[in-house]
Order: sequence, then C-alpha cells, then structure tokens
Amino acid sequence: MQAAGAAMKLLQGKRGLSRAQSAPGDCPQFSRDEVLAWLKEEEAWKLDFLWENADRVRREHVGDQIHLRGLIELSSYCRRDCHYCGIRGSRKIERYRMTEEEVTDCVRLGVQLGYGTVVLQAGEDSGLPRERITRHVHFIKAETPLAVTLSLGERSGEELTEWREAGADRYLLRHETSDSALFHRIHPDCGSERSDRIELLRRLKRLGYEVGSGVMVGIPGQSYESLANDIMLFRELDLDMVGVGPYLAHPDTPLGRDAAALALPAGEQVPATDVMTTKVIALTRLTCPDANIPATTALATVNNENGRELGLERGANVWMPNLTPVKYRKLYEIYPDKACVGDTAAACQACLLQRIESIGRVPGKGPGSRKRSGTS
Repeated sequence: MQAAGAAMKLLQGKRGLSRAQSAPGDCPQFSRDEVLAWLKEEEAWKLDFLWENADRVRREHVGDQIHLRGLIELSSYCRRDCHYCGIRGSRKIERYRMTEEEVTDCVRLGVQLGYGTVVLQAGEDSGLPRERITRHVHFIKAETPLAVTLSLGERSGEELTEWREAGADRYLLRHETSDSALFHRIHPDCGSERSDRIELLRRLKRLGYEVGSGVMVGIPGQSYESLANDIMLFRELDLDMVGVGPYLAHPDTPLGRDAAALALPAGEQVPATDVMTTKVIALTRLTCPDANIPATTALATVNNENGRELGLERGANVWMPNLTPVKYRKLYEIYPDKACVGDTAAACQACLLQRIESIGRVPGKGPGSRKRSGTS
C-alpha cells in the first residue's frame, strides 16, 4: 500500500491537514493514485482521519449551514430503459404526472418550510413539454425567493437554453460513471441516440447553469480504478454540486435480477455500502472543497439509522427533503424501500431540524449557491 502511505503523508505533511498543523483554506490536491489508495483503505484509524479532515474542509469552505433543497418528483414516465431503474420505460407499472396546480402547491409549501431551492425532477418524459417547464420556472422566479434546480434528464439544447433564459439556476444530471463501456452496458441507447452526458454537462456550464452531477457507488462491474477516475473528473469538470449515493437496483429490472453477471471478482468490485459511499463523499469534499454535496436519500436508505448524519459529518452540506405528495411517492419507485417515502414534508420538517441540530449544524438560509473559495 505504497500509495496509501503517500496519501497519509499528504494529509499529515506540508499541506497542513493534521489537526495541529491545519490552516484555513488548506486542502489536498490528490493524485489519482492517492484517491485510489483511500478508496481501498480499510484501517479504521486512517478512515477516522479522513472523515475528520473532510469535515474540517467542509466547515472552512462552505460553513455549518445545511442547505435544504425541496424535491418535487413531477412525473414517473420515462423514455429510457436503464437496467437498474424502477421507472424504466418498459416496466408495466402505474405511472403519474403531477398537474401544474399540484406543482405550484408544492412550491408554496417549500417556501413555507423555509427551503432555499426547489428541485423539479422527473424521468425523461415527453409529456412534460418545454413550455410547461418554462411556465413552472417563470412562476417560481416571479412569485418566490427560491432557486430552481432542474433534473429532467438528457434534454435538447433548445429546451435547456429556454429554461435557463426563463431563470432556472441549476441543472442536475448525474453521469453515474465515467467508464463509458460500463455506462452503456447499464444505460441502453434510445434508438439512434447515443448518450454523452459528460459533453452535456459541459454544454450546461456554457449556458450559465450551476451544474450538478455525480455517480452511483457500487455499480456491478465498477472497479476502484473507475471510481477514482470519477472523483478526478468531478474536479476537471469544476462541478458546482456533486451527488454521490450507493447503487440500488429495483429487483424487477435486469440488474436487480442478475447483478452477479456483471459484477467483478471479490476484491475488485466496489461495494455499495454506506462506508464506501462516505469515503467518496469525503474524497470529493477534499478534492472539490467548495462544491455543494448532498447526503442523499439512497445513503439514508442503505443506512436508515444514521446514513444522512454520516454523510453530513464526512463532508456533505445539503439535505433534499421530499415535497412530492405522498400519494405519488411510491409510484416514483426508482428503487424499493426509499427512506421517508410515507412521510409528508410537513411531518419530516421537525425531524430533520432536530437531526441537523443533533450534529451541531444549522439550516441554511437563502438559495445556497456555490461560493467559490476566495470569493465573498
């Protein structure tokens, strides 16, 4: 583990990441080999050191506020047929599409609960035309103080341009893995279209969006080397938000039924655990110190006792409570047993505020945009 030794020297040496030596603003510029070594690290005392320093860099670069982004799942229709997703287009399931009035009610509830952002999310649904999303964005920006994040999949340049001009602040599109071969094994193309999400992320940057992306941890066939490449790509793309969650497949999907066919041999396959996920969160914080990083619902699902808290204590600074009406949430079943699926947003509010306070943090104020290091 020569690279692990080098990484420890980096944490303890000139860059001042030990408790005694740390200075505000210090954070490591990891090499890929050092990231890889940390992903493979299993010694508890070394991981405690990693968690501690990720939390320190989080505190120094983005502060103690936990920004609340209210999630509205507009529609469970999707034209894609991803091999792990419960709302894949070929599944024969009950689907829904929220009315515009229902979306407006959810937005107003987000304002009442003090959230700084709403996230309009859906499958790739052609029944949500460009004009309708534009109306939602216009309403939110004209009538509320909220920032608008869109998470609507791979959409055309015309749509993305119009929504940005209407006032949308951010776009979230997870690339899931930077390993192109693995991506295309689990994400079939739509007809003659071939996905290039990394290029689409660059286009979103050029349009002026704050851009969020991220990966699943533990995809069958995902190697440690591939995951290290993902973390380096976060830095290369200069992402404003990075979402990292454990891989969870719906059992009624090709990968849910036969993940073993794609998995790598023991010792080479990345596990989809809370520990591995929070390693990636911590390394992402150390590599991208001023990015916004959520403690995801998927992390809370694999560890329903304190998964979110672990994420928040190991580098994360965003919580995404669900504003979607309860009657629709079970129909947006990307994976089963999702955390908090049966609780209304109002019922969740007291719980999440108590949990935020329990770890010595405070709810965020305002939209919570990325503040780059060195800017006021």
